[in-house]
Amino acid sequence: MQALPAKTVLPPALMLQGTCSNAGKSLLAAAFCRLLARRGLKVAPFKAQNMALNSFVTPDGGEMGRAQALQAAACGLPADARMNPVLLKPTSDTGSQVIVLGKPVGRMRVGEYLRYKPEAWNVVRRAYRSLAAGMDVMVLEGAGSPAEINLKAHDIVNMRMARYAGAQVLLVADIDRGGAFAALAGTMSLLSRAERARVAGYILNKFRGDPSLLEPALIAIARRTRKPFFGVVPMIEGLQLPEEDSVSFKSGLTPGLHSGAPPGERPSEMLDIVVVDLPHISNATDLDALRAEPGVRVRVIRSAEAWGEPQAAILPGSRNSLADLRFLHESGLGQALCRFAEQCRSSGRGALVGICGGLQMLGQSLADPLGLEEGGEEAGLGLLPLRTTLHAAKQLRRVSGRALEALTGVCLPVSGYEIHHGQSQPAPDVAADALRGALVPVMQDAQKRPLGWGLLADPQQGRARARIWGTYLHGVFDADDFRHAFLNNLRRDFGLTPKSAASAYSLEPELDRLADVVENSLDMPAVLALLGL
Repeated sequence: MQALPAKTVLPPALMLQGTCSNAGKSLLAAAFCRLLARRGLKVAPFKAQNMALNSFVTPDGGEMGRAQALQAAACGLPADARMNPVLLKPTSDTGSQVIVLGKPVGRMRVGEYLRYKPEAWNVVRRAYRSLAAGMDVMVLEGAGSPAEINLKAHDIVNMRMARYAGAQVLLVADIDRGGAFAALAGTMSLLSRAERARVAGYILNKFRGDPSLLEPALIAIARRTRKPFFGVVPMIEGLQLPEEDSVSFKSGLTPGLHSGAPPGERPSEMLDIVVVDLPHISNATDLDALRAEPGVRVRVIRSAEAWGEPQAAILPGSRNSLADLRFLHESGLGQALCRFAEQCRSSGRGALVGICGGLQMLGQSLADPLGLEEGGEEAGLGLLPLRTTLHAAKQLRRVSGRALEALTGVCLPVSGYEIHHGQSQPAPDVAADALRGALVPVMQDAQKRPLGWGLLADPQQGRARARIWGTYLHGVFDADDFRHAFLNNLRRDFGLTPKSAASAYSLEPELDRLADVVENSLDMPAVLALLGL
């Protein structure tokens, strides 16, 4: 990507920064993207640097943060790696894989990345100017808090980016967690005079109750800091939009995550699906379509004692599959998964599913000879005759294909994306009778290359279904017909009534719902005036 001339005039820009992480900046940015697009403006999102576990693959095979992909959808644009030029994917507490303009450039520890930061900042500036050149307005998102004074010297995502873009900053505080007013006042006190001047005002987010009760505090903070409030956004219950990270997933606060039966539906009438909460879980958004389904309870479990009696179990993706394999072995969850697999095989009911890293863990072994995650080799759960080796080249692609008869009894279309270093190969040295089944492809792309494998007790039996299977396809359950068939087969297995029609899973209605709530909660004419629109 070539640098644009310095004299290029940048469009007006709005930037959402927060007093803390998880204040709701990502969804508010998506709401502003949708609201500006509704007004006929050409708008694009931008986040200079993102640290996230949930990533997305662009149409041209680049990797970027899931939040910016959602914001692009709110703009009516395809995802573009320039919208998130630097993506950090943590592989441990002290190291991350660094993705630049959609491609991995290496795994770096903190000190290494700080030395790389000047180069990253050059990439960020070029990406922003290139993307902004064709837009009427830009919506930027910061990271964490601009007042993290230990990080300000190396900042490329908060106030430094705001200054470069000439952005008007709205500071967002999460009032649901408490301390929002102190956080706003404290943040402003730690900013420099020039940084405070760039803050146009505040948004209180995730409020429950009557906003009129806040009036005395709003007036007091506005007087103290000489900055206005642009509005109070309520907590939006049950919003079915992808999370940027697994923070809410792990805390049990993920919107739509069922912990009990919906009104009027007895637990005995519901499907119970357990999802293993891996320490390094990634792309937990693979579960969004399932947890949005009526009549399905998705339970996140962290110990074997919480297993219960599910009809299906899912082993999700991981950003460090070797470490998570050790966790499974040491926590007892590995044994629980193996017991459940044996139950599925012997009873002919239920399903055990692995997605990406989860697929790798279901196999015989996982090796990392190049140290891409942490190096070494771990024994898998031994449930599928597959061996996986991590390679330097990373598979990044959008893909469409089909689920084969071995999964649902009919061929059904599926689509999604692949993000993995691992290459899994059948292990012919593992005897089929030892696993009481034969390995067969269960999904394939348009060129008939395998996207996943499963274990069939009798491959010659045309109506046999794989009870233990895995796939590299992220987003596989987003396909309405496949998800409907998968769930209805589980219902038939356990004597539950199949659903007559597939539920549609779409982000568009939820993006519109989000935008409507934000528009009705904020002083939008004042926001537009800030931007000169």
